[in-house]
Amino acid sequence: MSAVPARPALRDPALLQRWSLLLLAAVLAWPLLVWTEFNPATLADARSLEHTWRFVRDFVPPRHDAEFLALLARETWRTVAMATAGMALAWLIAVPLALLVTARLSVSAISGRMDSVPAVLRQAVRWVLIVLRSIPELVWALVFVRVVGLGPTAGVLAIAIAYGGMLGKVYAEILESSDATPSQALLRNGSGRLQALLFGALPQCSSELVSYTVYRWECAIRSSVVLGFVGAGGLGQQLDNAAKMFAGPEVSAILLVFMALVWLSDRVSLVLRRWMA
Repeated sequence: MSAVPARPALRDPALLQRWSLLLLAAVLAWPLLVWTEFNPATLADARSLEHTWRFVRDFVPPRHDAEFLALLARETWRTVAMATAGMALAWLIAVPLALLVTARLSVSAISGRMDSVPAVLRQAVRWVLIVLRSIPELVWALVFVRVVGLGPTAGVLAIAIAYGGMLGKVYAEILESSDATPSQALLRNGSGRLQALLFGALPQCSSELVSYTVYRWECAIRSSVVLGFVGAGGLGQQLDNAAKMFAGPEVSAILLVFMALVWLSDRVSLVLRRWMA
């Protein structure tokens, strides 16, 4: 009976590379932690633990009287409305800019070399997107609070401008990553950019576009909460007031509403993806 040959020892060929990258990341992260004065031991300090426990202990039970719940429902609706209105305006900004910046939908680029005027225009639009998304929505809100006054209008405008730049950039990248054959075939046969988008690019990447848009709507809800701290109204302003007054039950109730809103946006995204599948 012939002996079974011994199997060679299995060895990961990329093991050394992975460990080298991990070591390099640790070496680069260490000075960053030092410069930021990050010290996890501070969290385990007796005084820190005592103050943390005292603050968290007041969270239970959350405030649930009828008057506060009515206020919470009203401010929740205002927060969702602010995020939704801001996202609608952002979408109106992002779609035309994304179409202009996407080279896959350029008629002049079919031959392989884009004309100078469309190339310059596309670069200018790309810089517009950079400017829109480079300034955080919190800074835009501070600007608009001084222009239009306190209230949700400042938050809507801040979300619209900042998210318009983000959506436009990602929309363009998603369209650029799709298969160019259907779009270019339509353009070569005389179709316009809109027809090439609707019948060439969108059938491939519509699910990804919708998923990212709903994710950004979820981010807009969180941003609208943060914008409330600078006077844009909504749940953020209520959270700021409750935290300043050390009202733990109110803070915990508002945080629970935040979690419910994020869960709701996740369910909406799931339903839309299943519907489009």
